[in-house]
Amino acid sequence: MSYVAPTELVAKMIDAGETKVFMSTRDTLIRAYMAGAILALAAAFAVTITVETGQPLVGALLFPVGFCLLYLLGFDLLTGVFTLVPLALIDRRPGVRLRSVLRNWGLVFVGNFAGALTVALMMAVILTFAFSVDPNEVGQRLGAIGASRTVGYADHGAAGMLTLFIRGVLCNWMVSTGVVAAMISTSVSGKVIGMWMPILVFFYMGFEHSVVNMFLFPAGLMLGGDFSIADYLVWNEIPTVVGNLVGGLVFVGLALYATHARTGATRNRPHPEKSTSPRVDA
Repeated sequence: MSYVAPTELVAKMIDAGETKVFMSTRDTLIRAYMAGAILALAAAFAVTITVETGQPLVGALLFPVGFCLLYLLGFDLLTGVFTLVPLALIDRRPGVRLRSVLRNWGLVFVGNFAGALTVALMMAVILTFAFSVDPNEVGQRLGAIGASRTVGYADHGAAGMLTLFIRGVLCNWMVSTGVVAAMISTSVSGKVIGMWMPILVFFYMGFEHSVVNMFLFPAGLMLGGDFSIADYLVWNEIPTVVGNLVGGLVFVGLALYATHARTGATRNRPHPEKSTSPRVDA
């Protein structure tokens, strides 16, 4: 059968986290760079479809193609390592320390950002004929997204910051569920189906994904968005990263680990002859 039972699944999650901790700097950066670039292309694809069709649901339905490709090719997103890598530390795998977890997160962040920024520059060139003309409709939409999801939050002060954080939490709850759902099947089709559904939910609902935003906001700035780099960092990227960490680790990684790797004591089941339940005669 292609289905992996939850107890086996959690063991695979811990093993995957341990493998990522000990991966070389070179391989970690390459895999993170490619993941950021592919996800950025998928985001550009989804925005283009939404603009051209006028139907956000169509863009959301097709966006997961990028996530599926990067997962199947073994590339790493920050949102995924937030969930998997700490499990190796919590499970006390030999040689896994907090500093090695932080090292992995830092390298993946840098690689994801570099990949997403590369695609942001490429798309800005395409949408403006190398900055020789004004952005087309897709470019204008990218600039508007950047403004609405930075200055738009700032206009609401603390309430806006809380909303941004919660959207980051919900995002990686869904994205990391997609990562885990892919691991619960050993077939390519099963993995794709498992990933597609939660990724569709996150994108259509407008939740905040730190790596997608590494593309959207730099691209928006290049295309004339009415916000600043400081707006992007303070009123999106940093709170989104924290929210993604909480959502993936708490609601996916730790939840599965707690109930399938470190289960509670089994309650004693009463013997049928000693049951005190009242008898009901037909």
